[in-house]
Amino acid sequence: MSNPNLIPPIANAIANGELPLGVFSNPALFELEKEHVFAKTWNFLAHESEIPNAGDYVQRYIADDSFIVSRDKHNKVHVVLNACRHRGRKVCSVEKGNTRNFSCPYHGWVYDLDGALINIPYEDEGYGKDAINHADWGLMPAPKIGIWRGMIFANLDANAESLDDYLGDAKWYMDFYTNKSEAGLEVYGVPQRWVVDADWKLAADNFVGDGYHTFITHASTIQAGMLPAQSGDFLLDGVQVALDHFGIGFARQDPLFNSLAYPPPMMEAMRQRFNPEQVALMDQGVSLPTHGNLFPNLSFLNAPGAYTAMAPPAPYMTFRIWRPLAAGKTEIWSWCMVEQDAPEEFKQASYKAYLLSFGTSGTLEQDDAENWSQITLPAKGTMASKLSLNYSMGDGLLEPMNDWPGPGKAYPLDFTEFAQRAFWKKWITTLEGK
Repeated sequence: MSNPNLIPPIANAIANGELPLGVFSNPALFELEKEHVFAKTWNFLAHESEIPNAGDYVQRYIADDSFIVSRDKHNKVHVVLNACRHRGRKVCSVEKGNTRNFSCPYHGWVYDLDGALINIPYEDEGYGKDAINHADWGLMPAPKIGIWRGMIFANLDANAESLDDYLGDAKWYMDFYTNKSEAGLEVYGVPQRWVVDADWKLAADNFVGDGYHTFITHASTIQAGMLPAQSGDFLLDGVQVALDHFGIGFARQDPLFNSLAYPPPMMEAMRQRFNPEQVALMDQGVSLPTHGNLFPNLSFLNAPGAYTAMAPPAPYMTFRIWRPLAAGKTEIWSWCMVEQDAPEEFKQASYKAYLLSFGTSGTLEQDDAENWSQITLPAKGTMASKLSLNYSMGDGLLEPMNDWPGPGKAYPLDFTEFAQRAFWKKWITTLEGK
């Protein structure tokens, strides 16, 4: 699907530091996104810790497509389309489990863990002996899959660049989330899911670079101690990094944010894992990064959160997917991630802090979702859809830092819109097929 008249005015607005409000509720744009964004980029599906044993599987999605992510008896991970090759029925209707094979409930075609067709009921009587080549009729595999630090991605474009190439310089920053210990990460609990009447891009935009909203939107959580900080003023001294496909924010000054409340033994383990330039940032009073987003819709958040009145805050980390369901409707997927070798007491505290802050009914989660829905709703209007939004914060005011050790352009403030502007430029050029 293509609409040559839809893109140019949006591209011109983005080039001028503006954005039409209508992009958050436009059915034609949504169809273009499915075709050019989600079918052409790397999509996060699962973490290997969710399928640790042979026969384990989870059901995951890329926009409208359902996939089975499984581990076979040879310990190999597979990603196959969840649609029987006979009539297209979903062969897997549950979200996770362990099995020897997948059997279609409609006519009973049976597939192995890798998607290979292994049995057709009454095959000889219905088709003739050896009439069907089973090798040609297995479940359709995702054109490309990639695994990095236990994170399983898929790409629907067989000609796409490798996952390693796509991540590129973003890996330097993703290290802070994924490389804290030798054992690596694991999913604690199961991913939570819920649907909001909001556009997926609003969530990605928020996590890629919107430090500005924190001390306004989340002021009540700071005052109540749910977001532990001495005041919102700590946001005035941070760092934001903008790459073309990745944005990330660091906080500074506030003592609780300097180490995100990680206990000293875990901090020491990080120092052993990080490279010298990454360690130097920690020594300079820059905290571990808090929010980030990998284009298009994989977000990260690492922060301290209160989980009981009788204990100091605990750090939590969440990976999040903003799955588009329709124009202006998103299914949020949220994983709680912990270091595999962390003490169980730490894991439990981290999980509780996550649930209270960014679980389905978490205090900060509700703040954000309300904002996003209250932007998406007016975006449906005829007049409002033509409204231009201002995305110029920091432009002409801030210059990139000369002494920043990492890749990309770093700016000495986290509430600025450089990373958000980079996100929108990446979005529009992807829609244009560039």
